Amino acid sequence: MSDIDLFFSINTGSTEPIYRQLVEQLRRRVASGQLVAGQEIPSVRELAQALAVHPMTISKAFGLMEAEGLLERRRGLPMVIAAQHRRAQSSASRVELLRPSLERAAAEALQLELPAAQVLDLFAKVLKEQGAS
Repeated sequence: MSDIDLFFSINTGSTEPIYRQLVEQLRRRVASGQLVAGQEIPSVRELAQALAVHPMTISKAFGLMEAEGLLERRRGLPMVIAAQHRRAQSSASRVELLRPSLERAAAEALQLELPAAQVLDLFAKVLKEQGAS
């Protein structure tokens, strides 16, 4: 696994645009404290190559993250996590970042007419497979 794999992964089958996936992943990693202020992130070129996506997609994501205050641009140097992100957000704040994904999953489960217990069991199984405790 390369350093870039530790930063981002994409789901090409998702209805969510790739640039949005990247923004959300960075937002979650900063909120959890996995990425901290001053930490460098891979360049547009490196990420585009590693993820096999167009550099403009990465550039769009970086632009949004910079506008949101997640990233700082440094002339001639790699972008870094912005200074205001010195520590992880509270557990409650991090849970709220998960809400939109869970709302989409709940809507899909309802459309598929799946029982809540079966959906919750599947979620627990997926968490376990991903290495959650």
